Amino acid sequence: MGRAIWDYYHNDVPEDLQTETSISELDELPVKYLFRDFDGMNKIEQKALKLANGKVLDVGAGAGSHSLYLQNERNLDVTALDISPKSIEVCKLRGVKIAVAENMLHFSDETFDTILLLMNGTGIFQSLNVIDIYLQKLHSLLNPKGQILIDSTDILYMFDEDEDGGILIPADGYYGELDYIVHYKGESEEPIKWLYLDFNTLKNAAEHNGFRIEKILQEEDSYLARLTKK
Repeated sequence: MGRAIWDYYHNDVPEDLQTETSISELDELPVKYLFRDFDGMNKIEQKALKLANGKVLDVGAGAGSHSLYLQNERNLDVTALDISPKSIEVCKLRGVKIAVAENMLHFSDETFDTILLLMNGTGIFQSLNVIDIYLQKLHSLLNPKGQILIDSTDILYMFDEDEDGGILIPADGYYGELDYIVHYKGESEEPIKWLYLDFNTLKNAAEHNGFRIEKILQEEDSYLARLTKK
């Protein structure tokens, strides 16, 4: 994804990304979408950006669209964080003042008033087996009265029903734990673990790790949640 962002910004023969998961077929992701402005964002993203305040950490910043809006339109102090060095270079070239290429788990002990995790922000948690590690790290990065704004989708709708109306979900794990694969210019990255969470499962995990949680917005099967420290 970082290479696609780099190619698009530099107009170096960019192509659209192709994505797939362990339960879905190949789908096109236009790289241009990662460079959208506020008006091109969905209602969940727009709501989160309006609620952001203080010193902000944008986790999984990608091409930096969320960070740029908060920095330039809301005049907030924003740090863009992404695991992809090429994405972070593009963030800087687009004008993001503070942009860091690092895994969130290895990020510094700096603390923030708002932490954003958008575009299925729960995805980076990978699986329920390790979600506590990520939530504890987020807890350490958050100021005492700060907030985490995170979105996800309950993907139960993607599974078939049996003749009695029951949902046919895997018996060997949580149904939102998927393998996620990105293809670009004929090359494919190794599958990564990607986690979609229904609200109640996120609520249980958040409360177990010292957070209060509230649902801010529901849009069909997707939602925006706010976590604060207990």
